Amino acid sequence: MRYPWIDEYLQNKPGVTKDLQQDWNWIRYQIGGKMFAAVCLNDQNDPYYITLKLEPAEGDFLRSQYTDIVPGYYMNKVHWNSIKPDGEVPDELLKDLLDKSYQLVLNSFSRKKQTEILEGFW
Repeated sequence: MRYPWIDEYLQNKPGVTKDLQQDWNWIRYQIGGKMFAAVCLNDQNDPYYITLKLEPAEGDFLRSQYTDIVPGYYMNKVHWNSIKPDGEVPDELLKDLLDKSYQLVLNSFSRKKQTEILEGFW
């Protein structure tokens, strides 16, 4: 995988938990019990997609700019996008997209719940 830093990067975000969804063979990254990113593994446990949530307009735009960004694999194609782990998406862009996905899901919680999630980190 071209992005060996992804696990450490995501786990360093406040309130993030990680698990393996065995039925799908996905490593899921969640905040407050809601997934914001996943590394989808194949039968050999090699990554074949990095899936994350984006605002629909941004996802559409990025899919038109990068052949390695496609509609979300096994996810809602409007809100989720998948990135090929050996593709040409620059590291800084992927970090920005992961940050946006994290923030989008965090912002979906009430202010009270956001505070609870983030206080557990500090």
